[in-house]
Amino acid sequence: QVQLVESGGGLVQAGGSLRLSCAASGRTFSSYAMGWFRQAPEEERELVAAISRSGGVTYYADSVKGRFTISRDNAKTTVSLQMNSLKPEDTAVYYCAASASGSIYHVDYWGQGTQVTVSS
Repeated sequence: QVQLVESGGGLVQAGGSLRLSCAASGRTFSSYAMGWFRQAPEEERELVAAISRSGGVTYYADSVKGRFTISRDNAKTTVSLQMNSLKPEDTAVYYCAASASGSIYHVDYWGQGTQVTVSS
């Protein structure tokens, strides 16, 4: 069982930055691929960024490439998402996700979500 708790969301002006963090419980954190998804109102949940178990491989959606950076600290069992040059279209609830299979599209655990609002 893994529990994920996100923090760091909030309201920011366009062009600003936010850093989301996800704290994971459990002693098997390094065995999970981790990712960040987001869901805007009336939109489907979409994958924003993902990182492999060791942190050596990352993936970014085209919409955030060059602006967002995902990282993880297996010793501290945390995964973070640094978001720069934020745009109003980045407004959404952001969810931390863990996958035991190694493919972030097969999510085993979700966090509760944290709201990010970018004003124009």
